[in-house]
Amino acid sequence: MFDEDLEPRTQKPKQKDLSLLSIADLETYISALEAEIRRARDEIAQRKKQKSGAEALFKR
Repeated sequence: MFDEDLEPRTQKPKQKDLSLLSIADLETYISALEAEIRRARDEIAQRKKQKSGAEALFKR
């Protein structure tokens, strides 16, 4: 067995050093994160809609 087989396949991303960013950069960073959160929530909503549609189809 190789050592790399023991490592988790998905690793947590390293946190960004916020102390190096200016206020404007921090605001831009927050905006980008909020946009990514909206995108993830939209994907969740879409998947739930597809799942409920499939469940309704097979309940009959």
